[in-house]
Amino acid sequence: MVTKNNFCWLIKDVILLKWMPLLLLLFTGMLPVQAQTPTASQPLTLDLDKTIAMACDSSLSATSARNTFLSNYWAYRSYRAARLPSLNLSMVPLRFERMFTSRYDSETNRDEFRLQQSLYSSGNLGLQQNIDATGGTLYLDSELGYVKDFGSTAYQQFSAVPVRVGYSQQLIGYNSFKWEKRIEPLKYEKAKRQLLYNMENIAESAASYFFALAMAQVDHDLAKTTLASSDTLYQMGIQRQAIAAISQADLLTLKLDWINAGNTLRNAEISLKKARFALANFLNLDQQTDIKLSIPERPALITLSSDQTLELVRTNNPDYLANRQAILEAEQAVEKTSRSSRFEASLDMSVGFNQAAGNIADSYKKPLDQEVVAVRVNVPLLDWGVRKGRVNMAKNQLNVAELSVKQDELSLEEEIIMTVSDFNVQQDLIQSAEEARTLADMAYEATKQRYLIGKADISSLTLALNRQESANRNYVSALRNYWLSYLKIRKLTLYDFEQNIPLIDQFETRYGIR
Repeated sequence: MVTKNNFCWLIKDVILLKWMPLLLLLFTGMLPVQAQTPTASQPLTLDLDKTIAMACDSSLSATSARNTFLSNYWAYRSYRAARLPSLNLSMVPLRFERMFTSRYDSETNRDEFRLQQSLYSSGNLGLQQNIDATGGTLYLDSELGYVKDFGSTAYQQFSAVPVRVGYSQQLIGYNSFKWEKRIEPLKYEKAKRQLLYNMENIAESAASYFFALAMAQVDHDLAKTTLASSDTLYQMGIQRQAIAAISQADLLTLKLDWINAGNTLRNAEISLKKARFALANFLNLDQQTDIKLSIPERPALITLSSDQTLELVRTNNPDYLANRQAILEAEQAVEKTSRSSRFEASLDMSVGFNQAAGNIADSYKKPLDQEVVAVRVNVPLLDWGVRKGRVNMAKNQLNVAELSVKQDELSLEEEIIMTVSDFNVQQDLIQSAEEARTLADMAYEATKQRYLIGKADISSLTLALNRQESANRNYVSALRNYWLSYLKIRKLTLYDFEQNIPLIDQFETRYGIR
């Protein structure tokens, strides 16, 4: 007899038997999917060197610096190309004119307007070479022209210049080629050093973000440790107060320390997130990247002298090249305005062959000599002091540039001297900070053990804990100050003190560009 309960179980069994294969299939099919489901991202562990390398490779600042250099690189390539021979083809494929033009009629002895219809076409193939020493241009060209008139006496004619050699230049004018030869290589050398300077500046910024996160990480770790210790001490205080081993005031002090430790931890968590976000954003990483830092050890001893670094700054720093460029450009402006204030003279001469005929073939037969010599002179007679004013302005701007350059160099030298002095002090501070951290850790552990056995009071324990936290922060702060000073000196001098070579010597290796 099938009861209601038996019938329900029978239906369940049938359903399970019918759908069990499908359920198993779905379950087994879901296993790989579940295995592939992304879990919480693994922390990205960075040390200082890796952080700097990532910043110089993928940060937005590094990309901007490289693009700025490439712009200067192609400007220099254009300058170099302008020093080579250039081949140009200039053409007027078609020019048609239909217009009334004035003509003299000898029979009536008067000018008359007559309708004229003409077709013109011309082409010139020329090879040019600029001469830096003189500022002139030497050229070799060939030319062909065609004209056809559709008037009452229709005719057509070709004019050919098979070959022509010429030279043109300003006789006493401004030679732009000479100044370009002095300024453009200097600008390119400055651009290379500026790229290195910008990269070192990025490295300095990356170190600043790194140690900001390191300080936040240390504060967070200390806050966690402090909270755990405060909680333990507070729980022990409750037990000891129950047996009248400590006073109510000491117990309240322990509870206050425990509450303050919790608040400090929450604030440390906020600061840690902000510092991690700032570093990830600077490195162009996902803003949710969980970054863990490996704090660098105490660096090797490097002794720097002010005289050595000053010489390196004068040799390698791009600001010195920029100052030289500013002086040269000011001198260039003085010469340009001075020469243009006098009379101007130019020379254009050429020697070649020329012929004209009714068809192309005859225009190249038996060419006649063609010589052209042209001297042009422009003499300013009265300009009410305009040219003289421009010359004086250019000279004053040169004086301003020289004073500005001198001031900039003095400021830069003062900065490097102070930075080197601070760097040498920081090395001693790191050693003392490391010793202080070790002593503070030992003192806290000893005080904690003495407190646990009742031989130290709560004030001594709190003081030892504060000293431990301060020593740990001071150590990381000393490391930060050391590395920021070192990277700043490296930026200003563009010199690798570890390998003892200028960074410019590594330029081709790093960027593949000479």
